[in-house]
Amino acid sequence: MPRQHGKRYAKSLEKAPKRKMPLAEAVAALKGFDQPKFDSTVELVMHLGIDPRQADQALRGSISLPHGIGKSKTVIAFCEGSDAEAAKAAGAVEAGGEELVDKISKGWMDFDVAIAHPGMMKIVSKLGRTLGPTGKMPSPKAGTVTPKVADAVKEFAAGKVEYRNDDGGNLHIPVGKMSFDNDKLVENIQHFITFVRRAKPATSKGTYIKKVAISGTMTPGVEVDVA
Repeated sequence: MPRQHGKRYAKSLEKAPKRKMPLAEAVAALKGFDQPKFDSTVELVMHLGIDPRQADQALRGSISLPHGIGKSKTVIAFCEGSDAEAAKAAGAVEAGGEELVDKISKGWMDFDVAIAHPGMMKIVSKLGRTLGPTGKMPSPKAGTVTPKVADAVKEFAAGKVEYRNDDGGNLHIPVGKMSFDNDKLVENIQHFITFVRRAKPATSKGTYIKKVAISGTMTPGVEVDVA
């Protein structure tokens, strides 16, 4: 069934630009839509000329944006001893080994990101079927399996974002809040676009960045001209 939008969305759609716009103009147009009462998230979507079926063309990792995303994250850490103490000091709500794995296996999922020390992955792997489908399974590619556990906890708790292309070759990430100054949103968005441009897989052929658009939680999208 097609998604049903409210009157606010319909009104915004009437004044939505029908052309690609330079990034600064696109951000201004987005903020000109009728907004919900809450401070909505600004999302960036990039459609890329990659073949998601090819492992060497997959894009996955994590990145800290210049001005954050306006939201802190709840982080846990799989580590022990002094690493666990350091992880908690850095902001982890839980840190531990077998006991933390057991807690999660019994249904506790009150966290956004899980960090793991490489030495803990043997026991963390037991949670593959639990954390995998929710995107919370620690991964070296995402920067969530690292010997520098406390540093990773601090970064992700502050809003470091993970990105991963979907089966259609799209990247979809939050880039800030609607309350951000226009310049800060522009800088965050440009930072990620530049990062993705530099990360172009060597085997990707043809047009690499095919389409870029930004939208709010409850607004139409605005297409960005990145040529």
